[in-house]
Amino acid sequence: MNAAVKADSVKSLLYKEYGEPVDVLHVTTQAINQPENNQVSVKWLLAPVNPADINTIQGKYPSKPPLPAIPGNEGVGEIIAVGSNVKDLNIGDRVVPNGANLGTWRTHATYNSEELMKIPKDVGTIEASMLNVNPCTAYRMLKDFVALKPGDTVIQNGGNSAVGQIVIQLCKIWNYKSVSVVRERPNIQKLKDHLTNLGADEILTENEIRKTQIFKSKKLPSPKLALNCICGQNALEVLRHLAHGGIMVTYGGMSREPLTVPTSALIFKDITLKGFWMTAWTKTNINSKERENMFIELGTLFKDKKLKAPPHKLVPFCQYQEAVANALSTDGRTGVKYILDMTKS
Repeated sequence: MNAAVKADSVKSLLYKEYGEPVDVLHVTTQAINQPENNQVSVKWLLAPVNPADINTIQGKYPSKPPLPAIPGNEGVGEIIAVGSNVKDLNIGDRVVPNGANLGTWRTHATYNSEELMKIPKDVGTIEASMLNVNPCTAYRMLKDFVALKPGDTVIQNGGNSAVGQIVIQLCKIWNYKSVSVVRERPNIQKLKDHLTNLGADEILTENEIRKTQIFKSKKLPSPKLALNCICGQNALEVLRHLAHGGIMVTYGGMSREPLTVPTSALIFKDITLKGFWMTAWTKTNINSKERENMFIELGTLFKDKKLKAPPHKLVPFCQYQEAVANALSTDGRTGVKYILDMTKS
């Protein structure tokens, strides 16, 4: 082993049964294993709290780790020790998970080296911590379903969610027009100004999307791609604006209502409905050149400040209850991303 682990013990969040996170999560302390052979030890720095993490703890998510489990699919860490056979990682390297259910909600952990991916140190710590899920989801949905050209329009609901804000910025970078639907709220103009500053072409409330003439008037071309994380009536209103032959990609269902589609949309407009799950894409493409290139491009965009992290709040690990209690109710409504600061345990 190249170096001794600098931590005597590990603090982890653990759940032994499914349920509401505030009820089933508790802090445990145990000794840290020294890395052997192809293993590395990581000090986790920051770990976002995503809706999927909450759903996993609740037992509602398709990807379930065996119980008892340490939650957390995303985060950024620093290598603090390496085993004797490790070639590609060194002490001091920054890493993110290279797969699902690694359990990032803990201060330290030992993994097989292939379970982690090295990232450039000049990517900001906050941006690096949330690199795996939301930016990749936005990137893949814009790349994989429609061969978009500069000037084409993308329409989405959940425009102020973490994914939605990355979609807006990538559309701006790649010269696509973006139309985002958001829910009405008292400070709606403040939100619209924020999303406009990110590069949005149009931001419409659910009421405004029903009445808008921006496509009929040719102010913007009819969208070829729609991104849906809400479902219910909201998604139906978005679907109505799709161009002939357009595609709607569903990657969430925050309204908990079904996605209903008019028969006419299928017969007369030849609309296609697809689904996207980042976990499944990663599993299929875990060691692909395409995935590597995606991380390089996203990392560069963050490093060059062309991509900004969504509004976020750092919560000390020792005060985790605030993050897990509010993550589902805020993400998608206020756009605030809760991030556990594992260094404050």
